[in-house]
Amino acid sequence: MVLTRMNQQVVKWCVDIGLGIVFLFSAITGLLKYMVLLQVPVISSAVIPMAWMSDIHDRAGIFVVILVGLHLFLNRGWLITMTRKILAGAADTP
Repeated sequence: MVLTRMNQQVVKWCVDIGLGIVFLFSAITGLLKYMVLLQVPVISSAVIPMAWMSDIHDRAGIFVVILVGLHLFLNRGWLITMTRKILAGAADTP
């Protein structure tokens, strides 16, 4: 399947939005799992049990790894071009 330029941009956008959402799940559950925050009375009586929170956090971490890999793959052309420019000392030229 050949992706047109517009379709590729939509795919990149979807990957980035997904990455942002999964990152938030991972960050929030990671902060809630942090032992100091569990000492706060409002958080210690949270609706989500610790086992579920840990499971959500672990799965979100796996999805972050997958989506970051996909993001890097989709943007490999830009990464290669910028790396060449920086190594050649021409990063400041438009």
